[in-house]
Amino acid sequence: MEAQVRRADPAAEYWFVEGCHILELLNDPADPALSVARARVPAGGRTRWHRLAGTAERYLVLEGRGEVEVGELPAQAVGPGDLVLIPPGVRQRIANPGPEDLVFLALCTPRFEAGNYQDIDDADTVP
Repeated sequence: MEAQVRRADPAAEYWFVEGCHILELLNDPADPALSVARARVPAGGRTRWHRLAGTAERYLVLEGRGEVEVGELPAQAVGPGDLVLIPPGVRQRIANPGPEDLVFLALCTPRFEAGNYQDIDDADTVP
């Protein structure tokens, strides 16, 4: 890793198969310890059940309201300032029942790699 300032490019946001918009803020093989992405779930949207193999994830909610499901925990309401901890390999999804976008940072350790993403929405979702 080298000292630098990275600027977000809103035009680089893309739709991810998980069911949300993603803007990668940091995901660099030269800095493998952490990745940071801004996730945006539109009003009425919900991500698919999924898990990350070998990667811990944290959601830091910035804007909007959501309902998150992680592992066997009951669904819980989340809002700005809430932090959701998701261990590696644990199922997860988040819904946006509100009228505005749900925006959160997804912080992954080690960094997110597409090969670690496992869609389990149509499978047996018991961890």
